[in-house]
Amino acid sequence: MALRARPVSPRSRPALSDRDARVAHVPSDDTLERMMDKQTDRVADLQKVFYADGRYALLVILQGRDASGKDGVIKKVFRDVNPQGVDVTGFKAPSEDERMHDYLWRVHARVPPRGMFGVFNRSHYEEVLVPRVHGLIDRAECTRRFRQINDFERMLAENRVVILKFFLHMSKKEQKKQLRERLEDPTKNWKFREGDLDDRKLWDEFTAAYRDLLTRCSTSWAPWYIIPADDKRARNLLVARTIADRLATLNLRYPRAPKGILKLKIT
Repeated sequence: MALRARPVSPRSRPALSDRDARVAHVPSDDTLERMMDKQTDRVADLQKVFYADGRYALLVILQGRDASGKDGVIKKVFRDVNPQGVDVTGFKAPSEDERMHDYLWRVHARVPPRGMFGVFNRSHYEEVLVPRVHGLIDRAECTRRFRQINDFERMLAENRVVILKFFLHMSKKEQKKQLRERLEDPTKNWKFREGDLDDRKLWDEFTAAYRDLLTRCSTSWAPWYIIPADDKRARNLLVARTIADRLATLNLRYPRAPKGILKLKIT
């Protein structure tokens, strides 16, 4: 059964309606679990040769509203890979030192080296979301940042950083359910912050900001994928399959042994 994400086209702005937050005709949970097992096995197998090959770096960027499942995607999609080959960065509000630099400075420092997977839980895209919605930057500055981000990602891609960007799109109803669970479940209380409710009041403003960045910054070298996030299993499968499919295009290979090494004898 084909269940695949497609890159966002820069020629059309996505609707991001609540209806788009669910996969139509989703398979049964058992079927989804079997499909997920296959894709996580692919990711794990490809990561082994990716690490040994050493010609590329992989940067996975996860964006989404509060409670959209960024942590869950990281946990499920990379569950079988060698943790030595994966570096996860969670971007919070910038520190005072970080604010004294350009907004991409701290991001560039966390881009993975070749041979490694890097995962950004939130990213430089926060800088065209939060400041815009809260009126801290105007439209002209936002447009400049779109251009700067595209140029930055093009530079990374030209230096063999493979970039995949996923927007985890959840409905307003599903977010309410997830936030309520955080309040009611003692094991999840620590995840809740009052600012989540403030951002929820600006739902339409954030939707407009996401629609613009998805359109303006989905490129051939760093495509955006909109992942319906109301169904966790379908969400995880779509991300895993997209990563595995992209890695499979790289013609990865294990390096040849140095000349003469295979003739050595171990005594």
